[in-house]
Amino acid sequence: MVIIDHEKCIGCGVCAEDCLAFNIEIGEKARIKKECIQCGHCVAVCPAAAVSIPEYDMKDIEEYDAESFCLQPEQVLHSIKFRRSVRDYKEKEVKSSDLELLVQAGRYTATAKNSQSNGFIFVQKELIQLKHMVWEYIDEIEKQEGKAAGRDMLPYFSFNRRRKADLKDDFLFRNAPVVLFITSDYLLDAGLAAQNIETMAVSVGLGVLYNGYLARIADANEKLKKWLGIEDKAIRACMLLGYPMRHYVRTAPRKEPDVIWK
Repeated sequence: MVIIDHEKCIGCGVCAEDCLAFNIEIGEKARIKKECIQCGHCVAVCPAAAVSIPEYDMKDIEEYDAESFCLQPEQVLHSIKFRRSVRDYKEKEVKSSDLELLVQAGRYTATAKNSQSNGFIFVQKELIQLKHMVWEYIDEIEKQEGKAAGRDMLPYFSFNRRRKADLKDDFLFRNAPVVLFITSDYLLDAGLAAQNIETMAVSVGLGVLYNGYLARIADANEKLKKWLGIEDKAIRACMLLGYPMRHYVRTAPRKEPDVIWK
């Protein structure tokens, strides 16, 4: 619930003007009318720091500092153009401190209706077990359904045959040291979180590959989801993470933009 400290409140009305739910009225002081989605705009905009949401982590709030908030457009575009999908990783464990930064990048991503329903499951220490459960599930489907299996399973059967022929051929997992699953009530929310996580990952020297194949097969495997602790949730995105095997020295070309100006 949003709380306004009337000893701090100066009655300026900025919070009411910015409230998307029209849930704040101004008298001598600001007053909350009813419960809301707790988007936090009132907390962020109040010049007197009079607003709080006790259910949230108020200790993590940062004050605006113009000098530190100095992203330049050219730098942002430069980083976007240089991003690459990484499909080959070094055999190196990812530091827990770096993974924690990724969590924070995902945590602060915008969500529909401020649901904040995104969940993040990082698998590194138990990656061998994860792989075993994925391949076991694919084996079971091929044995039970064989040629009657749907076309969507054919790539997985191919990946599995390649793995069995050469254990170093890790086409589905790409030898990445970390797998990240993102659960969410909303598909777009997971996608937005994944994008922010990738941006943070690149900043600490990690590479990323969005893995739709692994997301789909993992979400269909109820035994695996129970092992992950997400049996009642939907896997909306999957990312492979690790330190890239090689360095890209220039941006890749793109088609001309398909854009309409009116």
